[in-house]
Amino acid sequence: MSNLKFMNPFRFLQKKYLSNEYIVMVYRFALVMFLYSAGRVLFLLFNTSMFPNVDFTSFLRIMRGGVMFDTSAVLYLNALYFLLFLLPFNFKFKLWYQRMLKWIFMITNSIGLAFNHGDIIYFRFILKRTTADVFDIIRHDISNARLIFSFFYDFWYIALIWLFTIWLLAKLYSILEPSASFKVNSWKYRGLSFFALVLFSGLSIAGMRGGYMPSTRPISMNNAGKYVNSPEEMSLVHNTPFCILRTLGKKSFKVMNFYKSEDELEEIYSPVRVPDRTGPMKKDNVVVIILESFSREFVGSLNKDLFNGQYKGYTPFLDSLITKSFVYPNAFANGRKSIDAIPSITASIPALVLPYVVSERSGNKINSLASILAAEGYQTSFFHGAPNGSMGFDAFAKIAGFQNYLGKNEYNDDEGFDGVWGIWDEPFFQFFADKIDKMQEPFFNTIFSVSSHHPFNVPEQYRSKFPEEHIPLQKCIRYTDFALQQFFAKVSKMRWFKNTLFVITADHCAQSELKEYKTSVYNYAVPLIFFKGDGTLVGKDDALAQQIDIMPTVLSYLNYSKPFVAFGNNLFKQSSPRFAINYIEDSYQFLEGDFAIYFTDNKLTGIFNRKDDPNLRHNLLGSIHLETQEKLFKAIIQQFNNRMAQNRLVIGNQ
Repeated sequence: MSNLKFMNPFRFLQKKYLSNEYIVMVYRFALVMFLYSAGRVLFLLFNTSMFPNVDFTSFLRIMRGGVMFDTSAVLYLNALYFLLFLLPFNFKFKLWYQRMLKWIFMITNSIGLAFNHGDIIYFRFILKRTTADVFDIIRHDISNARLIFSFFYDFWYIALIWLFTIWLLAKLYSILEPSASFKVNSWKYRGLSFFALVLFSGLSIAGMRGGYMPSTRPISMNNAGKYVNSPEEMSLVHNTPFCILRTLGKKSFKVMNFYKSEDELEEIYSPVRVPDRTGPMKKDNVVVIILESFSREFVGSLNKDLFNGQYKGYTPFLDSLITKSFVYPNAFANGRKSIDAIPSITASIPALVLPYVVSERSGNKINSLASILAAEGYQTSFFHGAPNGSMGFDAFAKIAGFQNYLGKNEYNDDEGFDGVWGIWDEPFFQFFADKIDKMQEPFFNTIFSVSSHHPFNVPEQYRSKFPEEHIPLQKCIRYTDFALQQFFAKVSKMRWFKNTLFVITADHCAQSELKEYKTSVYNYAVPLIFFKGDGTLVGKDDALAQQIDIMPTVLSYLNYSKPFVAFGNNLFKQSSPRFAINYIEDSYQFLEGDFAIYFTDNKLTGIFNRKDDPNLRHNLLGSIHLETQEKLFKAIIQQFNNRMAQNRLVIGNQ
C-alpha cells in the first residue's frame, strides 16, 4: 500500500477505522457508484445534441434519479461479492481469499462498466439503452464478430476510457483493506457478523427493488420518467446493466383486460381487416425497398420548411422520384432496429416491447404480404446483401411466407463485399434487378439495403464522389441514393416496370444532425413513398402514416378482397384511423392528430402537443383530456398483446 499513499484521501484517519471490514465494504460500494455517475456524465457529454432540453438543473435531477438505478444495478452485480465478503469466518482475512474477492469484484464490475460505456456510442444507433434482447440479436446475426471489432476500431477512445476506468477501479479498490484486529472466533464477532449479514441482505433487497415499503413495486425502466422532461431523456437516468438485468427473461406479450367485453374491444379497434372490394384483383407486381437508416431528415423534398426553404438534403434521386410518386411526408417507423422493421413493413406487426423476430412468440403463425400474395399466384422473394443468417432475416422470411431468400451467398461474388455488412448497395441492387427480370409475373419482392450503416464506408471508386460531410452517415446516404438511381435506370427499361408498384421506406432512423429530429417523436420519422412505374400514382397526404400501414395499403391498391389481420390501416382510404405507435424505454408512444401521448405501466403519463411544442417540454396531462384517443390507444395495446399471447394473428386456416 505504500506506493498508493500519495492518492489515499483517508491517510489522516486512524488505521483501526480504515481496516474495519464494514467501512471497507461501504467504501468499495461507493467507489462503483461514483464510476456509474461519472459514466452518466460522459453519456451526456458525448451525446449532448440528442438531449436539447437538458439544462444544468434538469441534469442534477437526472443524476439524482440515476442513483436509484445505479444502486439496484451495483447490488445485483455484486451480490456474490458482498455475500463472500461478509462471511463470519477467520479465513476471509487471509491474502488468498482477499485476492479471490478482488478478482470477483473486478471481473463483475468490468463487464457491467463495459456495457455501460459501450452504450455511450451505441445509443446513437438504436436511440435507447441496450436491453437483454441484444443477446438474441447477437445469436441471430452471424456477422457480429466483425461488427464488434469494427465498432471498437472506430470508437477506440471509448475502449480507452473503459480501460482507464478499470485501472482506476483496481487502484482505488486496494486503498482500504480489511484486517482482523479483533478476535474473529469470538461469539460476539460471529453474532455481529450474522446481524450485519441479515441487515445488509435486507438493505440490498430494498436497494434492488428501489424502495423498502411493502407496497413498493420493484423498480423498472419506466420509473425513470419521474426525473425527466421528455421520454428520450430516460436513457440518461438509466444505466445499461440495469436495463439488461431488468429485461432478462421478460415475457413481452401478456394478456390485458382494459376492456372485459370482446364486443366493446372490437368496436373500438379491431386488427381484422375485411375489405369492401368488388371485382377482380389487380395482379400488379409489388416491390418493397427498405433503405437502411434513411431517416426522413436526409430527404430534402420532405423538409422544405428547413433553413428558410434552402435545405437540400442528401438524396437527389429520391427527391426527383418523389415528384412522380404518392408520398406521405408525416410517416413514422414502428421501431428503432432493423429487426423491428421487417415484421412492421411486410406483416403489419409493430415492434412493441420486444422485436417480434426474437420474442418468445416468433413462432406464431402470421399473415404477410408474402403469404397472402403467394396464395394469389405471386412469386415472392426477399433480398438482403448481408451474409445469409444476418439478423435472422432469412428465418423470418420463411415464417412470413417468402418462397425465396437471396443474400450474400446467392450473390456469390466476394468482389462486391464491403468487408463488414455485406454486398455494396450498387452491385446488389443491380443483382436484384437482374433476378427480378427473370421472374414470372406477378411477383412480390422485398429488398433491404446494407451500405448506409456503421462503419460508414463507401466503395473506393466513389470516395471522391461522396466525400465526408457533417456526420459520417451522410456520404453513405448519398451512395445508396446513387445505387437506387442506377437500379431505377436499369429496371425502367424492363418489360414489367410499368406494371409494378414500388414502395420505398426506411427501416429506422439513425444519428441526426438537425435538432428538429432529435426528439422522441422525430427519432422515428422516415420517408414513405408509393411509386407506380406507369406514372399513374401521384400526390401527397400530410396525415399520419406508419410502417404497419404498408401491408393493408398495398392489398387495398391490388383490390384484394379476403379478410386478414393487420395492425395498421389502409392509407388510401380517407376514413381510416390515422395514428402511429412506438415503444420507448418501457413506455408506449402514441401519435394521433397533433398530440404525442405516453402510456406507462397501464396508465397515461404524458400528453404533449407535438406541433406547438416539438421538444415536448410542456406535459398537458391533467389540463387536457383525450378520452377518445386514450380508449383507442388501450384497445390497440390490448388487441396486440392478447393476439400475440394467444397466437391469433391470422384468420381461420390462413
